[in-house]
Amino acid sequence: MSRDRALAALDAAGLSYRLLEHGPVRSLAEAAEARGVQPVDVVKTLVVRRGEGDFLLVLVPGDRQISWPKLRALLGVSRMSMPDAVAAKDATGYERGTITPFGSSRAWPVVADERLAGREITLGAGEHGVAVAVDADAVVQALAATVADVTEPE
Repeated sequence: MSRDRALAALDAAGLSYRLLEHGPVRSLAEAAEARGVQPVDVVKTLVVRRGEGDFLLVLVPGDRQISWPKLRALLGVSRMSMPDAVAAKDATGYERGTITPFGSSRAWPVVADERLAGREITLGAGEHGVAVAVDADAVVQALAATVADVTEPE
């Protein structure tokens, strides 16, 4: 079960978290309400393709989106794209809407938007309707994530 893989990876990283289980959600607002947090604290784990078989994960506050010029400048690349749902699942082992940097089928580099610092955030936990509330700074440290300004308002 994907959820078990995600939670085992969180445990192996020594992170404390609260498991949040809720029914299906169809929007950011519904996810925030179901998790009892503000939309900014529903953090999306987005899969980005740098090249053939070369991906990274970007942690994006719920009320923001990737700023492609900022991310390209940070990584020193001229082209990147979002893979389709099948490629994202192949890269991580998780379906869209459940992707988490914990327990991914491969440990891809992680970039976390700087606005996550000092917050408690919620992340997907490998299964629809399941998330974890966790300290963002501990997540960044556990994943050796690069922290930078890589988003813009939606």
